[in-house]
Amino acid sequence: MTEPGSKPLAGKTMIMSGGSRGIGLEIAKRAAADGANITLIAKTDQPHPKLPGTIHTAAAELEAAGGQVLPFVGDVRIDESVAEAVRQTVERFGGIDMVVNNASAIDLSRTDAISMKKYDLMQDINCRGSFLLSKLSIPALRESAAAGRNPHILTLSPPLNLDPKWAGTALGYTIAKYGMSLTTLGLAEELKGDGIGVNSLWPRTTIATAAVKNLLGGEEMIATSRTPDIYADAAYLVLTSPSKETTGNFFLDDEVLATHGITDLDRYRVVPGDGELTTDLFL
Repeated sequence: MTEPGSKPLAGKTMIMSGGSRGIGLEIAKRAAADGANITLIAKTDQPHPKLPGTIHTAAAELEAAGGQVLPFVGDVRIDESVAEAVRQTVERFGGIDMVVNNASAIDLSRTDAISMKKYDLMQDINCRGSFLLSKLSIPALRESAAAGRNPHILTLSPPLNLDPKWAGTALGYTIAKYGMSLTTLGLAEELKGDGIGVNSLWPRTTIATAAVKNLLGGEEMIATSRTPDIYADAAYLVLTSPSKETTGNFFLDDEVLATHGITDLDRYRVVPGDGELTTDLFL
């Protein structure tokens, strides 16, 4: 476990897809508190009518937390955009030590109801976007490994649970999220000789974000969720673990914390008490 007062991510560089709000922002803030450099690739240049925050407000929060920030207004679906974000990150910060595939789109419609436009959006952001950002970062991650800087790729995607329930409930979304998880599975094997840790992380319960409120269950589901802090704390523990030994895992947030001796999770509840929490998708 990380020693109290130590800052293992100080001076390390993270590139993250999304991150202008929600879980991604909390993960980035946890790294920023160590003094990490952070590039956010996000589209939210202007305020969204239903969602809080822009890439600019996120950058200000990260800098206030102690990080150096490159806010890159771009689209993870566009090859040239991601390539330029990677190039600018290496140019400004000298390399890349951590890739966090956070950007994701969700639509839980059944197959006969979902539009192919939305299907393509989920494929392009979730699956292809994670593949693309990881792919373009590999040369810098190899340099990080050679320099002993403990490089990681962390993708926010679920265990590959082949219970037909999930594909049979929301096939389009399941394909897109499992595509992210297959990227973890494949890159962990492909890059294990390079000393690059490649893992996925998923929450045991729903997390109190705008997406959960607006798309899944409103205030009622928020009340039975945990805060994004649990995801951020678990991500931090994965990203600070030895990359050569920690790879090819589909971690759950509470299991990561338990491995590090953190078992009292009451502080992560949105509503204190003993009420039943909502288990997340794919579990």
